[in-house]
Amino acid sequence: MEQRVLGRTGRHVSVVGLGTWQLGGDWGDDVGDGQALGILEAAAAEGVTFFDTADVYGDGRSEQLIGRFLRESDPDRDITVATKIGRRAEQVPENYTLKNFRLWADRSRRNLGVDQLDLVQLHCPPSDVYSQDAVFDALDTLVDDGVLAHYGVSVERVDEALAAISRPRVATVQIIANAFRVKPIEQVLPAAARAGVGVILRVPLASGLLSGKYDEQTTFAADDHRTYNRDGSAFDVGETFSGVDFTTGVEASRTFAELVRQEAPAGTTSAQAAIAWLCQQPEVSTVIPGARTVQQARANAAAGSVPALGPSFTKEVMAIYDSRFREAVHSRW
Repeated sequence: MEQRVLGRTGRHVSVVGLGTWQLGGDWGDDVGDGQALGILEAAAAEGVTFFDTADVYGDGRSEQLIGRFLRESDPDRDITVATKIGRRAEQVPENYTLKNFRLWADRSRRNLGVDQLDLVQLHCPPSDVYSQDAVFDALDTLVDDGVLAHYGVSVERVDEALAAISRPRVATVQIIANAFRVKPIEQVLPAAARAGVGVILRVPLASGLLSGKYDEQTTFAADDHRTYNRDGSAFDVGETFSGVDFTTGVEASRTFAELVRQEAPAGTTSAQAAIAWLCQQPEVSTVIPGARTVQQARANAAAGSVPALGPSFTKEVMAIYDSRFREAVHSRW
């Protein structure tokens, strides 16, 4: 699989990574340990060298599973693990302190079984955090102390990403982007490229809408965020279906699937085309779809080798976005 430089980290990572929120929970039926380890192995076997996790995914379970996998895996695979901190406390800027960062980072080091964390990202903190020098000074201290090799941010909004990119030691920015959320592609990617900051794109399938497998009657488990967070009552609504209306998303996904049938190479699924379209943006470092089965992990990784989709494909993606989503979501994130 193609490897790209992950911004200011200088590390090379696969253009398709693996998001591991689902290994911790919030996606309905729990993924058992054996299944989780199988997913990690399948991704790595297909050339994935970037795993994204967080200290709150399953209260650390996702990190622990990755740590176990790394201990039992071939060290020559050179997998980069990015985790996140900041959601273990009330979401107020006052909690973003060196003391808390150290506590949270130490917990992640224990979960992952490592002395130094490859990359730590602030986990969608309050917007005011991005303007506070003390926050980034604290992260600099942890780098200087060897607790973490590099740090970045995971953000909800474009303006937050742009603020973070201006910080001289921010290595990466993670943001939601997909065919139903294109503002970051228009605004964040060029700014990050100019600054040499890596770009990690999450929610590439709009919580599964772009897989083309849902219809208006599709339901999800009560403990799946696609049920309980549709109104944003648990966390930012943009994390669920990219903040778009479910029925509108289903309708648009049919149009996207038809576009894939007409324009993408034969055999390319809707999900693979959606991931590939993001991977083929040259400013993107890695795209991190999740997977709940070994088959999904393999199929997602294969998106990294889909031939170029071309300008006509992008033109039609933008037509879908402009007609169905721009008015509703473009100004929000």
